[in-house]
Amino acid sequence: MTPLLDIQHLTKRFGALELFNDISFSVAEGQKVGLIAHNGAGKTTLLSILAGREDYDDGAIVTRKDATIAILEQTPVFSPEQTVIDACFSRAGKLSKLISRYEQCLATPGNPGLEALIEEMERSEAWDFELRAKQVLSKLDITHFDQPVGQLSGGQLKRVALANVLLADPDLLVLDEPTNHLDLEMIVWLENYLKRSSKALLMVTHDRYFLENVCQTILELDERTLYAYSGNYEYYLDKRAGRIAAANANAARAANLYRKELDWMRRMPCARGTKARYRKEAFYELEQRAKSRREERTARLEVKSGYIGSKIFEAEYVSKAYPTQLPDGTQSEKVILKNFYYNFSRFEKMGIVGGNGTGKSTFVKMLLGLERPDEGRFVVGETVRFGYFSQQEMEFSPQDKVIDAVRKYAETIDLGGGRHLTAMQFLTHFLFPPARQQDYIYKLSGGERRRLQLCTVLLQNPNFLVLDEPTNDLDIATLQVLEAYLQDFKGCVIVVSHDRYFMDKVVDHLLVFRGEGEIDDFPGNYSEYREWQSLRDQEEAATTEKRSAKPASRPARNTTERPRRLTFKEKQEMAQLETEIAALETEQHELETALCSGQLSTEELTTKSKRLPALQAELDEKSMRWLELSCIE
Repeated sequence: MTPLLDIQHLTKRFGALELFNDISFSVAEGQKVGLIAHNGAGKTTLLSILAGREDYDDGAIVTRKDATIAILEQTPVFSPEQTVIDACFSRAGKLSKLISRYEQCLATPGNPGLEALIEEMERSEAWDFELRAKQVLSKLDITHFDQPVGQLSGGQLKRVALANVLLADPDLLVLDEPTNHLDLEMIVWLENYLKRSSKALLMVTHDRYFLENVCQTILELDERTLYAYSGNYEYYLDKRAGRIAAANANAARAANLYRKELDWMRRMPCARGTKARYRKEAFYELEQRAKSRREERTARLEVKSGYIGSKIFEAEYVSKAYPTQLPDGTQSEKVILKNFYYNFSRFEKMGIVGGNGTGKSTFVKMLLGLERPDEGRFVVGETVRFGYFSQQEMEFSPQDKVIDAVRKYAETIDLGGGRHLTAMQFLTHFLFPPARQQDYIYKLSGGERRRLQLCTVLLQNPNFLVLDEPTNDLDIATLQVLEAYLQDFKGCVIVVSHDRYFMDKVVDHLLVFRGEGEIDDFPGNYSEYREWQSLRDQEEAATTEKRSAKPASRPARNTTERPRRLTFKEKQEMAQLETEIAALETEQHELETALCSGQLSTEELTTKSKRLPALQAELDEKSMRWLELSCIE
C-alpha cells in the first residue's frame, strides 16, 4: 500500500549552512515514528516544510491522495477573538465543514436546506462532536470553553492546539514537542491516547519515556544524514551505540592508512607533481574518513561548588493565595500553600511535580525572594548561593557571540584540586563546538539559546541550583549531559519538571503539589511515587468495594430472607424522575418540531440547536437512573 507520507531525497540549506542532505523516509498507515536530533539540526525546519511554511532545495514530498494530515506546531496561531470551543471546531475535517454549513444555514434568512442538514448532522454524529471536544479539552485542563483565545497563556494555547489536531481525526498526526506545557497527568493521558489510536504518527519530542512507550520507529537526524531504527527508544540507544562504534573503528583503520599516505604526499614537491591523480584523489577521500571519528560525550564533568553550610532553608508555616477572576467575571481564590513547613537538608536533590497552576513556580519564586508569602517566611542559610534557571527565556544581545555571552559571567570554572576549565571548554562540554561558539546568538535555534542560558547559570558556580522546567526545548544529548552534571553536583538541587525520565535520573525526593495547598512529601523518585500511588489507589478501591459489598446471607432462626425493596425516599425519587422524563420528552418533541418548521429566527434557531444535544444528554441520564430504580423489587 502507498505510504501516507513519502519523503524522497530531501535537501535543505540556509546559505552556506546545510541542515540535511538527501534524506528519505516514509510513514505508513498506523506507524508511529519518533524524530530525534540535536538542537539546531533541523527538526522544526523539517516539520515546517511538511506544513508548507518552508521551501526545500531538492527532493520531493509525496502524500497519498486521500490522506489527511494534521500538524501541531511549536507556536500555534488562532484568531484572538475565537472562543476556545470555536478554535477546536476550526480544523475538525469533514465535521468542521458540516458544522460550518449548518451555522451558515442558521445565519441565512429562511434557513434553506436546514432539515436536510439536521439529518446529515445526526448521521455524522456531529451533535456529539462538541461533547467530545469538551472531554479532550478537560483532560488538558482547559475548562472555560467560551473564553477568547486571546486571553490564554502560551501553554494553554498549545494545549488548545493539541486538542484541535486530536479532534481533527486525521490519517497522520505530526506533532512538534507535544508534551511541552503538559503536566505529568496530561502526559500520561496523551501517551495512552496515542498508544490506543490506530492513526499514524510522526513526532518530535525529547521525552524519553514517551518515545519508549509510544513509538515503534525512531529516526535520527545526525550530521545532515537520517538514520532509521525499527524499534523503540531502548532499541535505538543500543543500535546507535553499535553504529557509532563501527564508524569509529572504520575511522581508526582509515587513520592508520592516512598516516602512511600523508608521508607519501609529503615527499619532494617535484615528485608530488608526477604522482597518479587517482591516488591523490583517494588520499583526500581517506583524509575525510580518518577525521570522521565521533566522540560521544561520556566523560563526567565534576565541578566544585561553593561551600554550603548545614543550614540550607526552612519554610516556616508558609501560606500563599491569589485572587483570580474567572472568565465569567466571578471572583475566586487560588490557594498555593497553606501553613506549609519544610526543613531542607544539606545536599538534597528535590523534585517538584504537580498539575499546571498548582503553584510550583510560585513556591520557587518565594524561596528565591522574588515573591512574598502571605503568612510565614523562608529562612535561607548565609552560605547559600542560588543559581536559577527560569522558564522565561533569557534576553541576550543578538550581536553578541556565544562565547562572549558566557564570558560576561565567568572566564573560568573551578573543578577543584587546582583544576580549572575555561569558558570555551565548558561550552564544548555542553555541546557547543568551537566553531559554533564564534557564531552570533541570533543564528542559534530556540533550543540552543536555552542551552546557552543554562551554561550562564552553571558558570556562576552556585551551590544551590533551582531549575524551573529545564527540559523544555533541550535536546536529548544536552539532557544526558545535564543529568550527569547534576548527579555529580556537590550542592543542593531543586528541579521543577514534567520529564519523568529526567526526574528519575536526578532527584531522590519529591514534593507533589496537588492544588489548593495540599502537598505530598515523598522519599523517592517519580517512578517510585507512581508505583506507590497506584498501590494506594488499589487499596482504597478494594476498601471501598469491601464496604459497599452486600454482607453474605446467614441463616437466621425463625426468619425469612426478604428481597431488597425500594425505600420511601427512592419511591419519591422514581416518581419525580417519571415526571421530569415526561417533561423532557415533551420539550424534545417541541424542539424537533420547531427546528423543522422553517419559521424560527436566526437567534431562536441557534438557541434551540444548542439546547437539543444538552437535552438529550439530560434525558439519557435520568432514564438510566429510572431503569436502575425499576430493577429493584
